[in-house]
Amino acid sequence: MKPAPVSPNLRELALLRRVRDRMDREYAQPLDVEELARGVGLSAGHLSRQFRLAYGESPYSYLMTRRIERAMALLRRGDLSVTEVCFEVGCSSLGTFSTRFTELVGMPPSAYRREAAGATQGMPPCVARQVTRPIRNREAPEDAKK
Repeated sequence: MKPAPVSPNLRELALLRRVRDRMDREYAQPLDVEELARGVGLSAGHLSRQFRLAYGESPYSYLMTRRIERAMALLRRGDLSVTEVCFEVGCSSLGTFSTRFTELVGMPPSAYRREAAGATQGMPPCVARQVTRPIRNREAPEDAKK
């Protein structure tokens, strides 16, 4: 018996999931949309459009959110400078890192490092991750930025 053909949508969703999983695994590597698209045999434009349709944000935005989540954990630890954290999570520009961090978290990384160092002490790691997760698909609320 011949297996049923896979519909193009399911095939494409599987490719998009592979791209997302790769970003989750390799967030600290220098990844760009062209490289990600080449890895699954799609054009960069098509990947960007389909990724946004499937996940509600661009591949770049998704990758930066992953990097900021990891940066938050490293900053809470407190043993690395903001610059060290920036490069550790795969960002090549401290300015871009700080701007995106502030957009998602509501405060600059240096302020977060000062304020969050002891904020999750005593919490199980799974709870700390949920409590400190950055906001996705929108900027931080205005009251959090003050």
